[in-house]
Amino acid sequence: MKPEPTLATALPSEIVECLGRALQEDIGPGDVTTNSIVSANAVLRGKILAKDAGIVAGLDIAEAVFLLLENQISFIPGVAEGAQVTSGTLLANISGSARALLTGERTALNFLGRMSGIATLTRQFVDLVSGTSARILDTRKTSPGLRAIDKLAVRRGGGENHRMGLFDMVLIKDNHIDFAGSIAAAVERVRATGTDLEIEVEARTLADVKEALGLGVERILLDNMTPEVMQQAVTLNGGRAKLEASGNVTIENVRRIAQTGVDFISVGSLTHSAKVFDVSLKWTG
Repeated sequence: MKPEPTLATALPSEIVECLGRALQEDIGPGDVTTNSIVSANAVLRGKILAKDAGIVAGLDIAEAVFLLLENQISFIPGVAEGAQVTSGTLLANISGSARALLTGERTALNFLGRMSGIATLTRQFVDLVSGTSARILDTRKTSPGLRAIDKLAVRRGGGENHRMGLFDMVLIKDNHIDFAGSIAAAVERVRATGTDLEIEVEARTLADVKEALGLGVERILLDNMTPEVMQQAVTLNGGRAKLEASGNVTIENVRRIAQTGVDFISVGSLTHSAKVFDVSLKWTG
């Protein structure tokens, strides 16, 4: 059964605005090459193909790029969003205004390649912790201006989003603790504001974990602890707070970390080090 066309019009406004900025960055006052060579009424058809193996993410984003240039573009996905594909897989058939397609090609493929790369790496981590209670989280280590896009790609790869920014969760990190003088002082200052946001505290030692538990915080971030120390933290916690492992998490050690019993594992490399997934657009007429 052929997949239904994607609904790019349903994208959040912040993502549509991001796509518009990317197009403006590339096009500026106009695509001088395309507009000089291609007539305004010319029509073009093409196929977007995978040149890597992995998880596809961002088909609706690529479609939206073209639709921002010309609302009569036809974009028919060849696979479902989040599908596992191999090199050579048809990702989408596109047709419509030749000027719009040629002008939007690079921007659309840039988003599709970046998102698919993030989704592919995320799925690798998710698969490695399968069967444990741990869930894979992203971080704020996203490309400036692309956070909504990067975090969407993580979700489509099977991961979950940590906080979107500095506004939707309290995360008391080491510098905050050092400034306040102690974990207790930092937590007290936050609670004095009357916020109802979830509070997470970074713990560098088991003593920090014990102090945070005594304060009744909802989450504790275990910073750069060995799996052996994490295991002790899980035992000490006894299910009272949600525990998040963070720091130097890799493909090689994530399974061992998950087996300690932590609830979350945050992985900065999902968004700052993912290899761009190679995609190409072949024109067919």
